[in-house]
Amino acid sequence: MATERPRTLGELRASGYRMESVKDEMRRNLIARIRQGRPLFPDILGYEDTVLPQVQNAILSKHDLLFLGLRGQAKTRMLRQLVHLLDEAIPIVEGSEVNDHPYAPISKPARDRIAALGDETPITWIGREQRYNEKLATPDVTIADLIGEIDMIKHAEGRYLSSELTMHFGLIPRTNRGIFCINELPDLAPKIQVGLFNVLEERDVQIRGYPVRLHLDLCMVFSANPEDYTNRGRIVTPLKDRIGSVVRTHYPLTREIGIAINDAHAWLERDGIRLAIPHYFKEIVEETARLARTSSHVNQLSGVSVRMSIANLENLVSNAERRALIHGENWVVPRVGDLPHLLPSSRGKLELTLSEDDGQEDQLIGRILGEAVKNIFAQYFDPKEFRSVVDYFETGHALELSDLMPARQVVERLESVPTLRKRAEQFAREHQDGLTDPEAREAALAAAAEFILEGLHVHNKLNKNVKQGVRLYRR
Repeated sequence: MATERPRTLGELRASGYRMESVKDEMRRNLIARIRQGRPLFPDILGYEDTVLPQVQNAILSKHDLLFLGLRGQAKTRMLRQLVHLLDEAIPIVEGSEVNDHPYAPISKPARDRIAALGDETPITWIGREQRYNEKLATPDVTIADLIGEIDMIKHAEGRYLSSELTMHFGLIPRTNRGIFCINELPDLAPKIQVGLFNVLEERDVQIRGYPVRLHLDLCMVFSANPEDYTNRGRIVTPLKDRIGSVVRTHYPLTREIGIAINDAHAWLERDGIRLAIPHYFKEIVEETARLARTSSHVNQLSGVSVRMSIANLENLVSNAERRALIHGENWVVPRVGDLPHLLPSSRGKLELTLSEDDGQEDQLIGRILGEAVKNIFAQYFDPKEFRSVVDYFETGHALELSDLMPARQVVERLESVPTLRKRAEQFAREHQDGLTDPEAREAALAAAAEFILEGLHVHNKLNKNVKQGVRLYRR
């Protein structure tokens, strides 16, 4: 198809190509997607009834967009996917720095070229990916970066300072006829934010105060955390007033949506292993993040990113994989002994309201993990049904397990605990997802038994001593 596209201005006119603004283009493509039942953000889960309608309405209204939400709420991911609402390719005057439309060029070099060559003016086509530019707002961003600057080399070559030919264009003019994104908008210095007023309202830029204006065709999109999230900056009020729609994002509203997000984004498809993750472990991982988002010890103005639960699920699987590699096991099935290895993937993802000295972050994560196990255990069991198991430990018996103990050895140690194996087998069958391999069933049984023991511990039915990865359950 690319070879059939018009290559000169005359051919473009003859083809019947119509001039259209970028926001009209996005609106047209969104309407087509809605009518065809195609999702706007195929890999974004949990926003179907909340965020997505707001985004669709903003695009239908031809608004500039601000995604406002805490960290790890897929703001940047959604902004980058807006590029799929652009056409596959559009024509520009060949060699243009600002994507000049052949019918209405905005730069002097393009206007001069069309005036000289007329219908023979060469045009080229650029793809949608070339029409999206992104800038992370940092304190050192300048107006020259975004809008442009006088190029003193061009001036030294003999051009007048007031001439457009002396200008070096910034990122925004170079994104003409496309989507320009500024991430973390509050971090942009207020005087730089003021420089965006004309872009958002009048759709033009002026460089260095000279009477040179570029009438831009842009969709401006932004991401930001709530103003009280950071002390580094804020969005100036007049700039917020010029942004058409502010869309609030959120964390997964239900545990099952969170689990679906973790499954979709965690790296679980690993070569050379057969993996079976019991659903209750996926629930524990997600419940940990949900509890952190309500903990009084965690700064809720900072938030708890979904990246924490994704990284935790990966670490949970990795420690189970490491154990399988050590013992030559064919199946990788996570167990309770793997949960302490979620500490490294949780550290730094919680902003505490208390001091982080003396391992307080690790202590908090450990308490949250224990609470998560308690909540999930209570979904499946009543601790009272394990009276015979508790009685066994009350007679002075103990059971020692470790995270690196092979599944077969765990199962062998269950034989001495009355009714525990039978109940663990029943529970494992309910969560094996059709596993028929004997080794897989054995690993699932070990996982279920450890989950029951840990559940009794967090419900204060059993004591647990931990030393160098070895857990001793006793009464």
